[in-house]
Amino acid sequence: MVSPAPRTTPVFRPGARGGYPDGVNVPLEERAADAEAPAGPGGTDPAPPASAHRRRRTAVLAAIAVLALAAAAAFLLTRPSTPADSSPEAGFARDMGTHHDQAVDMAFTIRDRSQDEVIRGLATDIIVTQTAQRGMFQGWLQVWGLTPTGDSPAMAWMSGHGGHGDTPGVMPGMATVQQLNELRAKTGKDAEILFLQLMIKHHRGGVDMAKGLLQRSSDPVVRRISERIVDGQLGEIDLMNRLLADRGVAAA
Repeated sequence: MVSPAPRTTPVFRPGARGGYPDGVNVPLEERAADAEAPAGPGGTDPAPPASAHRRRRTAVLAAIAVLALAAAAAFLLTRPSTPADSSPEAGFARDMGTHHDQAVDMAFTIRDRSQDEVIRGLATDIIVTQTAQRGMFQGWLQVWGLTPTGDSPAMAWMSGHGGHGDTPGVMPGMATVQQLNELRAKTGKDAEILFLQLMIKHHRGGVDMAKGLLQRSSDPVVRRISERIVDGQLGEIDLMNRLLADRGVAAA
C-alpha cells in the first residue's frame, strides 16, 4: 500500500471543557497521536513522524486560527451588546468548539488510514472548516471578555428546552474513547465504514446544537455561523450515507 501523503495541517489543543460522554477530556494532541504519523508499509504501524512536517502543520493551523480570530473580532466589535457568561451564545461557542475538536481528531485519523480520495477529501474539508470555526468561537469569547470554559456544565445552555440539553455535560453525537480507539486500530475499508458511521452521528449532534442556538439567539453573527453549520453538516451527512452505500452498508 502506498503511504498517504503527510498532513499539511496540525491539530488544536481543546479547552478544558467536559464534553466526552464518559467524562474524559484528553488533549487532542494525545488523542490524535496515531494520526500524527503516516501509515507504514502495508498500512500497519505508523512510521516515525517527520519533525519538519509537524512544524509545517503547526504553522498552517496556527495561521487558520489567527485569521478566524481576526474575522470574529472584526464582526463582533460593532455589536450593540455583549452576551453574558451563561448565555446561549457563550455556551454554544464553548461547547461547539469542544465538539469540533473531536471531529478534527477523527478526520486526521481516517486520512492516515484510507487511500480513498473522496474520504480523504472529506476529512480535509472537516479539518479545515471546523478548525477555522473553532478559531472564530475562541475569538467571540475573547471579544466578549469571557473565559474559554465558564462556570456552567457543558450543554447547560440548552437545558430545559427538550433535546440533548436536558442532560448537562453530555454533548450529542460524541464518540466514546473506546470508539475512537477502535477507529485508530482499523485500516482501509473497515476504518472508512466506522469513520462514516461515527461522523454521521457526530454531525447530527452538531446540527442539533446549531439548531438549538438558532432557537435561543437573535445575534446575527452567531446565527449566521450556526446556519452554515446546519447546512454544511447536513450536506456532508448525505455524502457520507452515499459513501456507506457504496461500501454495502445501510445508511446511518
